[in-house]
Amino acid sequence: MLTQTIDPRVKRTRQLLMQAFVELLEKKKNVSSITVQDITANATVNRSTFYAHFEDKFAFLESWMREKFQEKLKDELPNGTLSDMGSLRSLILIVFDFLFCTRPYMTLADRQYEPLFQVAMQKELYDLLLTWLSEQSEPSVSRESVETAALIASWGIFGAAVEWSRHPQLKSAEDMAREVLVIVAAGLAPVIG
Repeated sequence: MLTQTIDPRVKRTRQLLMQAFVELLEKKKNVSSITVQDITANATVNRSTFYAHFEDKFAFLESWMREKFQEKLKDELPNGTLSDMGSLRSLILIVFDFLFCTRPYMTLADRQYEPLFQVAMQKELYDLLLTWLSEQSEPSVSRESVETAALIASWGIFGAAVEWSRHPQLKSAEDMAREVLVIVAAGLAPVIG
Protein backbone atom coordinates (compact mmCIF):
# COMPACT_ATOMS: atom_id res chain seq x y z
CA MET A 1 0.00 0.00 0.00
CA LEU A 2 1.32 3.37 -0.98
CA THR A 3 1.38 6.02 1.71
CA GLN A 4 1.62 9.65 0.77
CA THR A 5 2.13 12.80 2.78
CA ILE A 6 -1.12 14.75 2.59
CA ASP A 7 -1.68 18.29 3.80
CA PRO A 8 -3.48 18.00 7.20
CA ARG A 9 -6.23 20.37 6.01
CA VAL A 10 -6.91 18.20 2.99
CA LYS A 11 -6.93 15.11 5.18
CA ARG A 12 -9.37 16.70 7.66
CA THR A 13 -11.74 17.81 4.91
CA ARG A 14 -11.70 14.38 3.29
CA GLN A 15 -12.35 12.75 6.67
CA LEU A 16 -15.22 15.15 7.28
CA LEU A 17 -16.79 14.23 3.93
CA MET A 18 -16.24 10.51 4.55
CA GLN A 19 -17.79 10.73 8.03
CA ALA A 20 -20.78 12.63 6.65
CA PHE A 21 -21.26 9.89 4.07
CA VAL A 22 -21.07 7.13 6.70
CA GLU A 23 -23.65 8.92 8.84
CA LEU A 24 -25.97 9.20 5.85
CA LEU A 25 -25.37 5.58 4.93
CA GLU A 26 -26.42 4.53 8.45
CA LYS A 27 -29.66 6.53 8.06
CA LYS A 28 -30.57 5.83 4.43
CA LYS A 29 -29.15 2.30 4.25
CA ASN A 30 -28.03 2.44 0.62
CA VAL A 31 -25.44 4.17 -1.52
CA SER A 32 -27.54 5.28 -4.49
CA SER A 33 -29.93 7.38 -2.41
CA ILE A 34 -27.10 9.60 -1.14
CA THR A 35 -26.26 12.60 -3.30
CA VAL A 36 -23.25 14.90 -3.32
CA GLN A 37 -25.61 17.58 -1.97
CA ASP A 38 -26.54 15.28 0.93
CA ILE A 39 -22.87 14.66 1.74
CA THR A 40 -21.86 18.32 1.62
CA ALA A 41 -24.90 19.44 3.63
CA ASN A 42 -24.18 16.83 6.31
CA ALA A 43 -20.49 17.78 6.35
CA THR A 44 -21.40 21.51 6.42
CA VAL A 45 -19.18 22.31 3.46
CA ASN A 46 -20.13 23.64 0.05
CA ARG A 47 -20.24 21.61 -3.13
CA SER A 48 -17.14 23.30 -4.53
CA THR A 49 -15.17 21.92 -1.56
CA PHE A 50 -16.36 18.43 -2.43
CA TYR A 51 -15.33 18.86 -6.06
CA ALA A 52 -11.95 20.26 -5.04
CA HIS A 53 -11.26 16.86 -3.44
CA PHE A 54 -13.16 14.46 -5.72
CA GLU A 55 -13.95 14.54 -9.41
CA ASP A 56 -17.46 13.17 -8.82
CA LYS A 57 -19.49 10.82 -6.64
CA PHE A 58 -17.85 7.80 -8.29
CA ALA A 59 -14.35 9.01 -7.37
CA PHE A 60 -15.56 9.72 -3.84
CA LEU A 61 -17.07 6.24 -3.47
CA GLU A 62 -13.94 4.57 -4.83
CA SER A 63 -11.83 6.49 -2.33
CA TRP A 64 -14.24 5.67 0.50
CA MET A 65 -14.21 1.94 -0.29
CA ARG A 66 -10.42 1.89 -0.61
CA GLU A 67 -9.95 3.72 2.71
CA LYS A 68 -12.39 1.45 4.56
CA PHE A 69 -10.69 -1.63 3.19
CA GLN A 70 -7.23 -0.27 4.07
CA GLU A 71 -8.43 0.41 7.63
CA LYS A 72 -9.72 -3.15 7.95
CA LEU A 73 -6.42 -4.53 6.66
CA LYS A 74 -4.43 -2.42 9.13
CA ASP A 75 -6.72 -3.44 12.01
CA GLU A 76 -6.80 -7.16 11.30
CA LEU A 77 -3.64 -8.10 9.42
CA PRO A 78 -0.44 -8.09 11.50
CA ASN A 79 1.62 -5.06 10.44
CA GLY A 80 -0.77 -4.62 7.49
CA THR A 81 1.42 -7.00 5.46
CA LEU A 82 1.62 -10.61 4.40
CA SER A 83 4.37 -12.82 5.77
CA ASP A 84 3.34 -16.43 5.12
CA MET A 85 0.43 -18.69 4.17
CA GLY A 86 -1.16 -18.07 7.57
CA SER A 87 -1.35 -14.35 6.89
CA LEU A 88 -2.64 -15.10 3.37
CA ARG A 89 -5.45 -17.12 4.98
CA SER A 90 -6.17 -14.15 7.28
CA LEU A 91 -6.27 -11.85 4.25
CA ILE A 92 -8.79 -14.10 2.52
CA LEU A 93 -11.03 -14.10 5.61
CA ILE A 94 -10.71 -10.30 5.88
CA VAL A 95 -11.91 -9.91 2.29
CA PHE A 96 -14.82 -12.30 2.92
CA ASP A 97 -15.80 -10.45 6.10
CA PHE A 98 -15.48 -7.01 4.49
CA LEU A 99 -17.77 -7.94 1.63
CA PHE A 100 -20.21 -9.63 3.98
CA CYS A 101 -20.40 -6.47 6.11
CA THR A 102 -20.80 -4.10 3.14
CA ARG A 103 -23.34 -6.19 1.21
CA PRO A 104 -26.35 -5.00 3.31
CA TYR A 105 -25.71 -1.45 2.10
CA MET A 106 -25.85 -2.50 -1.55
CA THR A 107 -29.36 -2.54 -2.99
CA LEU A 108 -30.43 -3.30 -6.56
CA ALA A 109 -30.15 0.42 -7.26
CA ASP A 110 -26.51 0.31 -6.13
CA ARG A 111 -25.39 -2.27 -8.69
CA GLN A 112 -23.94 0.50 -10.81
CA TYR A 113 -21.31 1.00 -8.09
CA GLU A 114 -20.27 -2.63 -7.71
CA PRO A 115 -17.63 -2.57 -10.48
CA LEU A 116 -16.16 0.57 -8.94
CA PHE A 117 -15.91 -1.06 -5.52
CA GLN A 118 -14.56 -4.24 -7.04
CA VAL A 119 -11.74 -2.46 -8.84
CA ALA A 120 -10.83 -0.47 -5.71
CA MET A 121 -10.63 -3.58 -3.52
CA GLN A 122 -8.92 -5.74 -6.10
CA LYS A 123 -6.27 -3.05 -6.59
CA GLU A 124 -5.55 -3.01 -2.85
CA LEU A 125 -5.32 -6.81 -2.84
CA TYR A 126 -3.04 -6.75 -5.86
CA ASP A 127 -0.70 -4.20 -4.28
CA LEU A 128 -0.50 -6.19 -1.04
CA LEU A 129 0.11 -9.49 -2.83
CA LEU A 130 2.64 -7.95 -5.23
CA THR A 131 4.68 -6.57 -2.35
CA TRP A 132 4.68 -9.92 -0.57
CA LEU A 133 5.40 -11.99 -3.67
CA SER A 134 8.20 -9.64 -4.73
CA GLU A 135 9.88 -10.26 -1.38
CA GLN A 136 9.24 -14.03 -1.40
CA SER A 137 9.78 -14.95 -5.03
CA GLU A 138 12.60 -17.18 -6.15
CA PRO A 139 15.47 -15.23 -7.76
CA SER A 140 14.89 -17.05 -11.05
CA VAL A 141 11.28 -15.83 -11.32
CA SER A 142 10.73 -12.84 -13.60
CA ARG A 143 9.05 -9.64 -12.46
CA GLU A 144 6.31 -10.26 -15.03
CA SER A 145 5.57 -13.68 -13.51
CA VAL A 146 5.35 -12.15 -10.04
CA GLU A 147 2.98 -9.46 -11.31
CA THR A 148 0.84 -12.06 -13.09
CA ALA A 149 0.68 -14.24 -9.98
CA ALA A 150 -0.40 -11.24 -7.88
CA LEU A 151 -3.03 -10.31 -10.47
CA ILE A 152 -4.50 -13.81 -10.69
CA ALA A 153 -4.44 -14.34 -6.91
CA SER A 154 -6.05 -10.96 -6.20
CA TRP A 155 -8.90 -11.55 -8.64
CA GLY A 156 -9.29 -15.16 -7.47
CA ILE A 157 -9.60 -14.15 -3.83
CA PHE A 158 -11.85 -11.23 -4.60
CA GLY A 159 -14.07 -13.13 -7.04
CA ALA A 160 -14.57 -15.99 -4.61
CA ALA A 161 -15.41 -13.52 -1.84
CA VAL A 162 -17.95 -11.70 -4.02
CA GLU A 163 -19.70 -14.94 -4.94
CA TRP A 164 -19.68 -16.18 -1.34
CA SER A 165 -21.03 -12.84 -0.03
CA ARG A 166 -24.08 -13.21 -2.26
CA HIS A 167 -25.05 -16.51 -0.58
CA PRO A 168 -23.14 -16.80 2.72
CA GLN A 169 -25.68 -19.22 4.13
CA LEU A 170 -24.52 -21.97 1.73
CA LYS A 171 -21.03 -22.36 3.22
CA SER A 172 -19.18 -20.85 6.16
CA ALA A 173 -16.54 -18.21 5.49
CA GLU A 174 -13.97 -20.50 7.16
CA ASP A 175 -14.75 -23.41 4.83
CA MET A 176 -14.78 -21.23 1.74
CA ALA A 177 -11.56 -19.47 2.74
CA ARG A 178 -9.86 -22.82 3.28
CA GLU A 179 -10.81 -23.91 -0.25
CA VAL A 180 -9.69 -20.60 -1.75
CA LEU A 181 -6.38 -20.78 0.11
CA VAL A 182 -5.62 -24.23 -1.30
CA ILE A 183 -6.22 -23.05 -4.87
CA VAL A 184 -4.40 -19.72 -4.46
CA ALA A 185 -1.43 -21.35 -2.75
CA ALA A 186 -1.15 -23.86 -5.59
CA GLY A 187 -1.17 -21.00 -8.09
CA LEU A 188 1.52 -19.11 -6.18
CA ALA A 189 3.80 -22.15 -5.72
CA PRO A 190 5.73 -21.62 -8.98
CA VAL A 191 6.58 -18.08 -7.86
CA ILE A 192 7.47 -18.59 -4.19
CA GLY A 193 8.56 -22.23 -4.27
